[in-house]
Order: sequence, then C-alpha cells, then structure tokens
Amino acid sequence: QVQLVESGGGLVQAGDSLRLSCAASGSIFSSYDMGWFRQAPGKQRELVAAITSGGFTYYASSVKGRFTISRDNAKNTVYLQMNAVKPEDTAAYYCAARPMSGSKYNYWGQGTQVTVSS
Repeated sequence: QVQLVESGGGLVQAGDSLRLSCAASGSIFSSYDMGWFRQAPGKQRELVAAITSGGFTYYASSVKGRFTISRDNAKNTVYLQMNAVKPEDTAAYYCAARPMSGSKYNYWGQGTQVTVSS
C-alpha cells in the first residue's frame, strides 16, 4: 500500500519559486510512476508533470520550462520545483502514483494549496 503526503504549498508572489514535496510510504516506491496534478476553481483536474520509474518526464505545455519534476528514491520522495510561478498556477496540487504506465493513478495525496498573487 502506497500512502502519499504532500507539503510545500503556500502563498507566493508571481515570479517566485517554491518546491512541493510528496513523501511516499511503501517499499516499492521506485517502481511506480509518479505524477503531479492540479485543480483550479472551476477547472478540470489536469496533469502537470509526471516521472516514470525509469526517470522519463512529461510536462504540460503550460508549465514546461518553468516546472521540474524529480524523484529521490532513497528518500521515497517526489518533488515539483516550481519556478517563475504565475497567477494561473494557483490550484490545489495533488501527488499521485501508479504501478505502471497506462494504469490508473490509484494512490493520491490529500493535496497542498498553491496560491500565486500578482
């Protein structure tokens, strides 16, 4: 069973940087694909970034070049480094995990709120 705990959200100004962390339990963390999702008020949940067990990454076009997803398997932690944040980045951010590509993200964190002021 994988359990995810997120941290690092908060209130920041446009142009600032912050790092979200997702600490995972479980001994097979390194074999899971990990993703960061976000949901803003009135909008659908969207995949922001993902990293596979092999280290391949994906980014939504809206964040490519600004956000970086990484993982530290020794610490069972995945990060989302957010640089040059924009007000439109304001959302609840969720960490998720899936056992293999193509499967559902069946493990979710509780979310951490990121609010970007202009």
